[in-house]
Amino acid sequence: MSEAAIAKKAEVVKQTVELLNNAESAIVVDYRGLTVAEVTDLRKQLRDAGVKMSVIKNKILDRAVEGTDYEDLKSTFVGPTAVAFSDEDPIAPVKILKNFADDHDALEIKGGFIEKKVKTLNEINEYATMPSREDLLSMLASALQDPMRKIARAVKAVADKEDEAA
Repeated sequence: MSEAAIAKKAEVVKQTVELLNNAESAIVVDYRGLTVAEVTDLRKQLRDAGVKMSVIKNKILDRAVEGTDYEDLKSTFVGPTAVAFSDEDPIAPVKILKNFADDHDALEIKGGFIEKKVKTLNEINEYATMPSREDLLSMLASALQDPMRKIARAVKAVADKEDEAA
């Protein structure tokens, strides 16, 4: 192999290492069996959520995770491999990929990391079923407003009772 080819591959490994280091989460999937239209639809859903999906050679991924906390992912780098990277919302790729996999049997989640920690498939599936950050914030706001509503109703009831008595 020529030195130029080796240098080019080293650059690709370096870029992959940067993607992994900058990502809050990365989910490894096998997309074999999906049609071009289905892959396009999946990529659009991921892109809309700020997630980047790349098809990366297994050897490149092997070299990129060597000596990192993500070395446990090496066993997932078999067959056609795509990786969904998210720099912002660590749960977004998990949710989108899980929903897509539920509708399309051809897509298989093989593994990944969330919030810089390698997770098992069971843990990834648990994350996929969790409410989104916005939903959790909405639930919290609702829970905080409920006691205030009850106090306001009680004060209004007392005021109405006093108005009737007067």
